[in-house]
Amino acid sequence: MSSLLERQRTHTCNDLTAAAVGQEVVLMGWVQSNRDHHGRIFVDLRDRFGLTQLVFKPETSAALRDRAEKLGREFCIGIRGVVEDRQANGGSPNPRLKTGEVEISVLEMDLFNPSVTPPFMIEDDIDTNEEKRLQYRTLDLRRPRLQRNLALRHRVMQATRTHFDGHGFLEMETPLLVKYTPGGARNFLVPSRLNPGKFYALAESPQLYKQMFMMAGMDRYFQIVKCFRDEDLRGDRQPEFTQIDVELSWATEPVVQNIIEGLMVSIFKETIGVELQRPFQRMPYDEAMARYGSDKPDLRFGLEHIDLTEAMKAKDGGGVALFKGVLDAGGIIKAMVVPAKHELSRTEVDKLEDEVKKLGGKGLARARVGEDGRSWTQTPLAKTITPEAMAAIHERTGATPGDVLLFQFGKAHTVHTVLGGLRLHLRDKLKLVETDATGVSKDWRILWVTDFPLFEHDEDKGTWAAAHHPFTSPQQGHEDKLTSDPGACRARAYDLVLNGNEVGGGSIRIHDSAVQAKVFSALGISDEDKQRKFGFLLEALQYGCPPHGGIALGLDRLCMLLCGGTSLREVIAYPKTQRGTDLLTDAPTAVSNAQLEDLFIASTAQEEPPATA
Repeated sequence: MSSLLERQRTHTCNDLTAAAVGQEVVLMGWVQSNRDHHGRIFVDLRDRFGLTQLVFKPETSAALRDRAEKLGREFCIGIRGVVEDRQANGGSPNPRLKTGEVEISVLEMDLFNPSVTPPFMIEDDIDTNEEKRLQYRTLDLRRPRLQRNLALRHRVMQATRTHFDGHGFLEMETPLLVKYTPGGARNFLVPSRLNPGKFYALAESPQLYKQMFMMAGMDRYFQIVKCFRDEDLRGDRQPEFTQIDVELSWATEPVVQNIIEGLMVSIFKETIGVELQRPFQRMPYDEAMARYGSDKPDLRFGLEHIDLTEAMKAKDGGGVALFKGVLDAGGIIKAMVVPAKHELSRTEVDKLEDEVKKLGGKGLARARVGEDGRSWTQTPLAKTITPEAMAAIHERTGATPGDVLLFQFGKAHTVHTVLGGLRLHLRDKLKLVETDATGVSKDWRILWVTDFPLFEHDEDKGTWAAAHHPFTSPQQGHEDKLTSDPGACRARAYDLVLNGNEVGGGSIRIHDSAVQAKVFSALGISDEDKQRKFGFLLEALQYGCPPHGGIALGLDRLCMLLCGGTSLREVIAYPKTQRGTDLLTDAPTAVSNAQLEDLFIASTAQEEPPATA
């Protein structure tokens, strides 16, 4: 064993300051850079905490200096040396580093392992494509940003455990290999060798198990749990992800929300030093859709939507044939005002139509308010719209000279989707929210969205589906509407929204078997399907089930936002690509026919498509 390993390091590479000058220290880490300056060898040593400059002097040891000259990037070394003042040695302090005032005059060095030339620099500002970095993920994880991200993730988990332990919760585990229940997200299937022809599913959430914990009298449960969904992937979605999962007995909406608000306050304070104010804002679903066209509105900027439907009905379409046609068909008309101060050119406004079409819209009606404040320019709408209708729109929107009016009209769902997406596009284009140099928001707006519809209607099939899941309780007084008017039912559900991102969703659950039967009936689930899919839960529900409710928070997404990231891959140590592949280990892989035979299954796959990040 090396002498330095026996001694162990005395400090990390981010510890030493001018106060330590004269001390003998032992450091260990990786070579970030190596340079020869007037015969002295200067090495930047890096560990996950930071950088420290080393100096190898020929007058101290010519042999040691010559060994240092051969050190390459990512060589793993340990050193013993004396802390010296960098400026007193004729150098210049580096104000960007905590250790920038000192350097270590090296007396002894152990080379633990050399390194071949890495495929990219271990630095934050590199242009290496993500596919290459995922292939060499162990090296990519040495980059300071990713190490900071994973350290923040650790602090989030520690703050979570401390918070829930302090409020009487038990951390309990639920199975990952579970019963396959059709419906909802697509499951990953796992063949059972011991039960030929039968399959487990990988749990997409612990939902049913945590409810049964409440039926078992466990009172308060939480778990930081892996979940699995076989879905098409994007930047904020992974096939395996982590939830902070919570359930409480004797729960009401304020009880659950109060617990989670306390958790979020602790997480923000412990990780980025931000003090969140309580209570968090509440906003009903209908208000969120009306003002922002989204059930997860970003409140950090304006550009709210204005509903013009009733105003244009009163004017019989106001001379605009498209408006009248939409109103006659039962559609809606909404507008968004881009203030003149943003100085959108006509060309920029015209290009917004391309964004609208990407969002599923047919086009973008628009107009610029004239200098007189009463007329419109840069729009064909000005040819037919009546002065009275124009005045009504100005009154409803508050538009003033130079402002740009953007219109969407048609079915409510499409209008909300398109205008809501266009609002977010303008947020980014006009830089309407402030971030720091690392991309972390300087403003945190967090709210509860409440009073969701209990069901969603599938117009093509003419059926109802659970908007959340079929165990979500209807609001009190809505039980009789479950069979007579499902579309009017509201849920005791709530989503936690942070800067326009849903970071959590939950509900008060059904604890009355009669109400549960009505919900199943509204969803068109037969008695046979009820027993086949959920018989074990319905059985447990009969034995004195307590009122209960809970929530699940997306740990990965929350960490991504706290880090200022744009992809979950920035906060997951070993993520998958958009094709669900692991480029580091080359998973998934083909297996032999013998293995398949052991599992009593056969593959019909032809040829694997190439993997992309």
